[in-house]
Amino acid sequence: MAALDWFPNDVATPLPEPRARPRPKAAPRPRRRAQGRRLRGGIVWITTFAVLLAGVVALNVAVLRVNMSLDRLNKQQIQLQAENTALASQLSSASSSLRIEQAARRLGLVPAPASDTSYLELGH
Repeated sequence: MAALDWFPNDVATPLPEPRARPRPKAAPRPRRRAQGRRLRGGIVWITTFAVLLAGVVALNVAVLRVNMSLDRLNKQQIQLQAENTALASQLSSASSSLRIEQAARRLGLVPAPASDTSYLELGH
């Protein structure tokens, strides 16, 4: 017994065994209630995250729809600008004095001589 060499007595006295203390009886805890709370808390968090994710998806769909309508409107704007340019070109060619003069000659109209021009005085 090498451990006994450390003690000054030659006789090893055994230590008394520790007695177990009587534990007071605690009130029984309802385990189901604690598990139920934990379960309800988990369900609440999962539901919250699901609602948030659904909101994010709905927001992305709305933004996608807006972008699609903007793209459609941009295409329509470009088409209308091209039509306006074509109409402006037609208008300028239709209103040219040479074309009007040619159309008048086909109808039998002739320009009035400058000597036949007269002015009227209107009373103020």
